[in-house]
Amino acid sequence: MVKKNIYSLVVIVVFLLISCNKDQGETLIKSQGNIFGTYYNIIYDNDKNYQKSIDSLFGVINQVFSTYKDDSVISRVNRRDTTVVVDRMFEEAFEKAKRIYKETEGYFDPTIGKLINAYGFGSGKEKKNLSDVEVERLMKDVGFDKVTLKNGKVFIASETIEFNLNAFAKGFGIDIIGRFFESKNIKNYLVEIGGEIRARGRKKGSPWKVAIEKPNVDGTRSFHKIIELTDESMATSGNYRKYKINEKGNKIVHTVNPKTGLAQESNLLSVSVRMQGDCADVDAYATAFLAMGFEKTTEFLKEHPKLKVVLLYSEKGQEIKEFSN
Repeated sequence: MVKKNIYSLVVIVVFLLISCNKDQGETLIKSQGNIFGTYYNIIYDNDKNYQKSIDSLFGVINQVFSTYKDDSVISRVNRRDTTVVVDRMFEEAFEKAKRIYKETEGYFDPTIGKLINAYGFGSGKEKKNLSDVEVERLMKDVGFDKVTLKNGKVFIASETIEFNLNAFAKGFGIDIIGRFFESKNIKNYLVEIGGEIRARGRKKGSPWKVAIEKPNVDGTRSFHKIIELTDESMATSGNYRKYKINEKGNKIVHTVNPKTGLAQESNLLSVSVRMQGDCADVDAYATAFLAMGFEKTTEFLKEHPKLKVVLLYSEKGQEIKEFSN
């Protein structure tokens, strides 16, 4: 399965969780379950239940992107299986990832798979207490510029690179479900997987409402603020829950900085990004921003005004502050 972060950093507020409610001419159907190592919540306005189609699409997405399935397309690509000809879904994800890699100057990089494994957050073997020398060696295999796609074939320059699209696989999967709804002329829907969201239309005439969590380090859960979404996608990333303490007592977070190879916290505790577009995009941007840190992220936003954010940050354990635009 495509695993990423089993802890949701965005919580759908309680009044969204309606199974079937006829009001103002709407019939809201709710679907929920587990997928990609986390949970999903889907709400859409229609008389027909599309659960079988949703399950089928999830299966297709897993078969393409899961690094946990030996026979998936991406696993075969990583084994340098020369018989693999990728489909349109893979090609779209590849080109989207390449674009965001360039825009973020490498802070979003799908070639850090071996580093993710080494830190214990991937499908491969964990390496306990990585040394600086080992990180430097693994960093030699990082760089999306070493991977190309031509005529349905993926070419990887280094024999040791592991290509991994898990950083935005949830968002991409959400987009696939959303586009399916749109093909059925469903105009009002919300798809959420593990906190990433694609919302279109409205809920009973009002914007969809979701909540951003406070980055509580004590394990408690509480809301920071409510966000209204209309024809937008939103993704949130944070390191305050998913981390490890190694034998040296150092905190190892799940976001690996592609520039340094280190899995250290930046001064950004939580990043929520939204835009009128695909969820895969905001999913990738949120991952990149967490690695960038507060200062680089705010500079990036000046050049990309289409992106709206809520950044929760703190300097050396001081009071949590918010930046939003």
